[in-house]
Amino acid sequence: MSTVRLFDKTFKPYISKETLDKSIDEVAAKINKDFEGCEDVPILLCVLNGAIMFTSELMKRLTFNCQLVSIKLTSYCGTNTTGCVKQAMGLTADITGRRVIIVEDIIDTGKTMVELQKILKDRGAEESRICTMLLKPEALEEKIDIDYVAIRIKNKFIVGFGLDYNEIGRNLPEIYILDE
Repeated sequence: MSTVRLFDKTFKPYISKETLDKSIDEVAAKINKDFEGCEDVPILLCVLNGAIMFTSELMKRLTFNCQLVSIKLTSYCGTNTTGCVKQAMGLTADITGRRVIIVEDIIDTGKTMVELQKILKDRGAEESRICTMLLKPEALEEKIDIDYVAIRIKNKFIVGFGLDYNEIGRNLPEIYILDE
């Protein structure tokens, strides 16, 4: 892994593909244990666009039937969160009476998760659990229960493996941190 340049910023290697794979294996094992033998078909809710790669990798490792649904929420501009969560695309399926596993790329302040859980409750979800690839504990401002965390990281700006800087860098197979 070498540095990458995205627009006006340089990013250096932070989390390798091997580390990501191992962490996703561990999270999938926990989810599989919790949903082992379930007779319903839980919803795997991919929070677009960032969680696409994580959702894809996670879904391959799940051993129970699940339905893939998407929603798109936005709160970032450049390298900073705006603090305002907007729904850019609604849920792609009815979730009434269903168990939902929210699959998120990264949780920092937690505001997006609070808003999303409110949306799911209003739309009639029976239960919602949160699964995140990355968590920034130092940045967390909201009190939320996060059921599954793959990796805890510092409160720094990162890109790659679904995460972007002004909509580029998502395709990188590893995660890079801003080289300040």
